[in-house]
Amino acid sequence: MKAIRRLTVRPVLPDPLRPLSDLARNLRWSWHPETRDLFQSVDPECWTASGRDPVRLLGTVPPARLAELAEDRRFLRRLTAVADDLDHYMSGDRWYQAQSGRLPAAVAYFSPEFGITAALPQYSGGLGILAGDHLKAASDLGVPLVGVGLLYRHGYFRQSLSRDGWQQEHYPVLDPHELPLAPLKETDGTPAHVALALPGGRELRARVWLAQVGRVPLLLLDSDVEENDPGERGVTDRLYGGGSEHRLLQEMLLGIGGVRAVRTYCRLTGHAAPEVFHTNEGHAGFLGLERIAELCDEGLEFGAALEAVRAGTVFTTHTPVPAGIDRFDRELVGRHFGPDSELPRIDVERVLRLGMETYPGGEPNLFNMAVMGLRLAQRANGVSLLHGGVSRGMFAGLWPGFDAEEVPITSVTNGVHAPTWVAPEVFRLGARQIGVQRAEDALAVGGSDRWDSVADIPDQDIWELRRTLRAQLVEEVRERLRASWRQRGAGTAELGWIDDALDPDVLTIGFARRVPSYKRLTLMLRDRDRLTELLLHPERPIQIVVAGKAHPADDGGKRLVQELVRFADDPRVRHRIVFLPDYGMAMAQKLYPGCDIWLNNPLRPLEACGTSGMKAALNGCLNLSVLDGWWDEWYQPDFGWAIPTADGAGTDPDRRDAIEANALYDLLEQRITPRFYERGASGLPDRWLEMVRRTLSLLGPKVLAGRMVREYVERLYAPAAEAHRAMDPDSARGLAEWKARVRAAWPGVSVDHVETSAATAAAELGATLALRVRVRLGDLAPEDVEVQAVSGRVDSEDRITDAAKVPLKPVGGPDLEGRWVYEGPLALDRTGPFGYTVRVLPAHRLLASGVETGLVAVPSGDLVEAAGLLMR
Repeated sequence: MKAIRRLTVRPVLPDPLRPLSDLARNLRWSWHPETRDLFQSVDPECWTASGRDPVRLLGTVPPARLAELAEDRRFLRRLTAVADDLDHYMSGDRWYQAQSGRLPAAVAYFSPEFGITAALPQYSGGLGILAGDHLKAASDLGVPLVGVGLLYRHGYFRQSLSRDGWQQEHYPVLDPHELPLAPLKETDGTPAHVALALPGGRELRARVWLAQVGRVPLLLLDSDVEENDPGERGVTDRLYGGGSEHRLLQEMLLGIGGVRAVRTYCRLTGHAAPEVFHTNEGHAGFLGLERIAELCDEGLEFGAALEAVRAGTVFTTHTPVPAGIDRFDRELVGRHFGPDSELPRIDVERVLRLGMETYPGGEPNLFNMAVMGLRLAQRANGVSLLHGGVSRGMFAGLWPGFDAEEVPITSVTNGVHAPTWVAPEVFRLGARQIGVQRAEDALAVGGSDRWDSVADIPDQDIWELRRTLRAQLVEEVRERLRASWRQRGAGTAELGWIDDALDPDVLTIGFARRVPSYKRLTLMLRDRDRLTELLLHPERPIQIVVAGKAHPADDGGKRLVQELVRFADDPRVRHRIVFLPDYGMAMAQKLYPGCDIWLNNPLRPLEACGTSGMKAALNGCLNLSVLDGWWDEWYQPDFGWAIPTADGAGTDPDRRDAIEANALYDLLEQRITPRFYERGASGLPDRWLEMVRRTLSLLGPKVLAGRMVREYVERLYAPAAEAHRAMDPDSARGLAEWKARVRAAWPGVSVDHVETSAATAAAELGATLALRVRVRLGDLAPEDVEVQAVSGRVDSEDRITDAAKVPLKPVGGPDLEGRWVYEGPLALDRTGPFGYTVRVLPAHRLLASGVETGLVAVPSGDLVEAAGLLMR
């Protein structure tokens, strides 16, 4: 029979065990081995049955066992030690508190998904895992972050396979009371809510739940409350589900409702108000509108409020393709803002102008969330060096007149939270060398360029560790295979082969990620005969573990999964290649350490960063990848292998796949498998182990989320906080008025004449030319602009590369025609074809860069030709 109502009955813990509740509710247990070990010792069977979730564990442990533990002095001593350790972690000074300078009092970090632990399934893939790692690293560093997201009642889907290998989706209902969450409550004990106005006088209300991620509070908004109509209750039903209006409401709730939730949390707890707001991808971009509305309520005009909000906002883009960005019809967005809806004090046309693609190549009727994110943030970044360049090219239309290299989007390469992803066995080996505390600091805080102590670990120890991890993966794979085949309808008699699936002594390759077409799940199947030979080689076999989910609406991705599954079902090879359904954090934590090679073969440059290979590397796994994302930035032959790419403009996709698949097979046949199986004088694969050692010692410190968050603090959060403080109401008004005046006057700005002291088109290295320029400033004054000389090497089309920029100085006043003369030196500091030009940019002390306004005046074509601006 089916229950007509569901409720959660919480256990009553004996007084001596009350600290267990606090430990279970702080998600630090998900990356703190001692806390997990403590919970496991409460009841090992219940721990396994609960999915290693302390909250579920405490709800299932028999009362007799709790009473027994309450009298167990040894257990109580362990409990006290772990509780004291958490208290010290929460209250003690950490890296952030030791920094000099005025850092932000708090930072609000918004993301549509967060991958903290399998016990809180609120993520779909890399974006969410990255957001979770960001919060954990911020906690370890002591950064006063407040996370903001949505609580999806169905999370992301659970994946299984049909008998013929077709992906099937299941959406189990999540009860917040059974998750490691607590409701945020008002002072009178009632649940805290936020509300959004909807067209037609309706309202969208959301409860605020709190997940404690170490020192970082994570606020999750939940629309499944009784006060909402059925349609509004379903707004937070599924991650990335529903049609356009559903997604728009999710993003309005995340951005606008999220700011209101932060204000509520700060009011109730006394937490410092954020000085910096960080938008992780465009989904939360509406947060800027809510902050503008707040300032307008305080008396600022829209333009001034916009400048104040921009100063303290950081925007991170994660997509390298326009198709990865949420875009909405203008009419849909317009209907949800204005007098009858949300933010009625702001003219809807102002809202729309922030997101419309009003630039060459854009679609002027579409509202682009990333475009709004960039227009509302003074600082923006991509997530790897290569992706930063791709992003500057993709969004260059927002800064017309500037080369893509000057578009103000920097990059902070992603990192991964080592305490979450490093296997306990790997950590113990490192701790044996340098001690537990130093090992914890090295993984969580980082700061060193290399881990030299890895050099002191004997080869035998590393090799035994690698085999242990491989053997653990083999057992995990067999267990998951049995479960999967039973779900697919197989009987016990059909499953005997699983006992021999994979081999702990065979070179093991991992491939696990989402399954969009650009990640090329099935590239390895390009030549099936050749792959089969590699799998079944008599002396140097390989085995491959594959996992990944296709988006529920992506039938193309599902076909790729089915193609891979059908190949892996073949009795000839199924002991050497497996597909594991329902890829998630719990599986990943076994998969990364157990593999020898991590394979990644996306279409370059469509992988923004790709952090899975980082997690593998931290466990001594070598990377085999296309030079894309982070691998393009940090690849060295010491760390693995680069798959050559055939990404020329003239190469059709089919031929490109064929070339790159052949390169993959060649690397496996000729370089990788021989090195793994080749034994030195010691009987060990010496050359392989040296690569493992160098991966750990040189690559390990680079890929840490601690390094990433420190970069965000130093390069983006601190400057944003400083800009935020400088933008008092008078300054914000002054900047807005100045920008309006400059934009109105800019058509009158021009470069009229350029001359140098050069007599010929050749000069010697080290010489200095005197540059003299006449410019018209129209209604502007010299203090409104900067006149620059831009110089550097030139290519065959006379484009300046690797440009140096030098400001020129005004000489005297304007002439009778209102023109100003600027002069300055031009150093010839490079040999070969050399060129220069001049330009005029707006200049103001509160601009982050001269490029910010998108305005520039350069010499006309006729003037360039007359001046002979190129030197060869």
